[in-house]
Amino acid sequence: MRAIKVNFFMDKSKISNSYEMFTYKAIVDLNSAKCLLKAFNEDTIEIDIEKIYFELQQSAEKYLKAILSKEMIDFPKSHDIEQLINICVKHDISLNRDIDIFVELSDYAVEGRYSIIHDDLDESDKYIALLEKLLDRG
Repeated sequence: MRAIKVNFFMDKSKISNSYEMFTYKAIVDLNSAKCLLKAFNEDTIEIDIEKIYFELQQSAEKYLKAILSKEMIDFPKSHDIEQLINICVKHDISLNRDIDIFVELSDYAVEGRYSIIHDDLDESDKYIALLEKLLDRG
């Protein structure tokens, strides 16, 4: 497991538009995922790893909605990351070439809430690293 970066921070009192709100929420969800992953790996709390993936899905979803909001592009009330990526592509918004890995997380918008057990969930670090990279870009 790689070292988890220090949590991102954004001053909630300075939020003035939907882009900043979605960015703030993406940061909060990423920080939640990182804290939960650390506790999970240290075996300090009882938690299903799907909860971590749910937080990662939420962060990716809100990051994409932040991008669309910044460009003032309407988007549906959807948890479908692929749909959000496609809207960005349709509007010629440049995205990180690795963005498609987040499509795999769409199922956790629902599964994370219902704790469907999977034995093959060991790639949270790759999602965290890409989300950190994207959010660092601002």
